[in-house]
Amino acid sequence: MKKKAPLIGSPDKRSSEKHPVGLRSNSKGFTLIEVLIALTLLSVMVVLLFASLKICTDSWERGENKITDVNEIAVVYNFFQQHLSVAKPLSNDSSGEDQGFSFQGDAQSLKFVSEFPASAARPGLQRYSLSKIEVDNEQLINVSLVPYVEPIDGDEPKEEEITLIKHVKDFKLSYFGADTVGSKGVWADDWLNKNILPRLVKINIELESGIYWPEMIIELKVTDTIANNIGSGLNAVGAQPINPMALSPINPTESFR
Repeated sequence: MKKKAPLIGSPDKRSSEKHPVGLRSNSKGFTLIEVLIALTLLSVMVVLLFASLKICTDSWERGENKITDVNEIAVVYNFFQQHLSVAKPLSNDSSGEDQGFSFQGDAQSLKFVSEFPASAARPGLQRYSLSKIEVDNEQLINVSLVPYVEPIDGDEPKEEEITLIKHVKDFKLSYFGADTVGSKGVWADDWLNKNILPRLVKINIELESGIYWPEMIIELKVTDTIANNIGSGLNAVGAQPINPMALSPINPTESFR
């Protein structure tokens, strides 16, 4: 039998000739260009993601600031609506020493007497003093409260001060009413040395931030019932203010309940 001629080259040589060194048929690696493209796309996605997050954060902050501004306006309006609208046409001093009218106002300050509800921390009649002041180069609208009726034990009435609004640029008050019965009411920049309440009080506030504050017009509700309350601590239109301390020697605050 003839012997088969041996194959040329060893098995290792044949294998190396069939699959050249350094190359594999099942290679799954990335080329440098593919890696660069992937990194570029990833960078673009990260930039877009952070830009979206910043837009969302800015929108959230603007919404929070808007809510804060609206709440501040609502708080100020509620203060005037709850206290100024029910101002009492009383004398300036319950002790009888000063029989001037309690309601006195000009363009940037106002004094009046109003009542806290029984559930409040300071129940009863209070004397309000509202004015614009400057503290540390900042304009504020400040409110001070003093009990209208002096304490029975003889102590000095406790005064409390509250900052109503900060960062005020402009503050103006106007008053609408008539001096006598039957006369035509007009708007005025002050309400001084009169024995009746105005019918309306207009309040204009402008802040340093430029935030728009709507004009507030407060109607004084007590003016409609003055004529029906003579003898209960309220004065008639054009009459002298009544001292409530002289109404009842037993309980001077009884007429205000």
